[in-house]
Amino acid sequence: MPEFLSFMDPLRQLTASNGVYVTLFRLGVAAICGGVIGLERGRKRRPAGFRTHMLVCIGAALAMLISQYLTMMAQTDWAWIYQKLNLTPTDASRLGAQVINGIGFLGAGTIIVTGQQEVKGLTTAAGLWASACMGLCIGAGFVEGALLGCLLISVTIIVLTRVERLVMNRSRNLNLNIEFLHLDDLGKIISTIKEQDIRIFDVEIHKNKGTTNLPSAVFSIRLPKKMNHASVLTLIADVENVRSVEEL
Repeated sequence: MPEFLSFMDPLRQLTASNGVYVTLFRLGVAAICGGVIGLERGRKRRPAGFRTHMLVCIGAALAMLISQYLTMMAQTDWAWIYQKLNLTPTDASRLGAQVINGIGFLGAGTIIVTGQQEVKGLTTAAGLWASACMGLCIGAGFVEGALLGCLLISVTIIVLTRVERLVMNRSRNLNLNIEFLHLDDLGKIISTIKEQDIRIFDVEIHKNKGTTNLPSAVFSIRLPKKMNHASVLTLIADVENVRSVEEL
């Protein structure tokens, strides 16, 4: 390890004499790192926010601390029991591996499919999984690795979200959810779109769905080079009997 990190050496070893301090330090770092990731999700009103990410990270760190504690006790105070029963000391990574598997139920709970067949919650689910891995790092004593991971995860969620939005806004392929009064209006909408040299890949019709109980359709289209997203939304919104247009 680099010399400037030598002050952390006592915190990497879990022993009977420093167990309380090491546990407090690692769980504290886990709470901070998990909270940092969760703040951004909570600000956007996602299903798993500040407290959820914090709890996941603390729980993962605690699971790894339990593994290390069991291994330490198997080699010290409980050594005579293992020798008497001819048992092999526990593997410190065993409980941590179960955290990676078990976090799936939380991630699955944040992923939803909307009425427009749009999948939401994947980033939140990935953030929970990453927070669990971060907690395992902290629990194992690899705190600097977890801090770097926290930094990169934060950059990915906060900064790169804006980059992704910029790229998507310039994409020529897009999906639109169009809500209208009657199914007979669908032909007029399709004609208006085709008149602008917009290519239609697919149309999925939903009859009387949503809060307004009006029919709607999801259009997968490709724009010509000189047309942007705002102009096609305005074009369709001006069609008679169209009640709403939403980009998915």
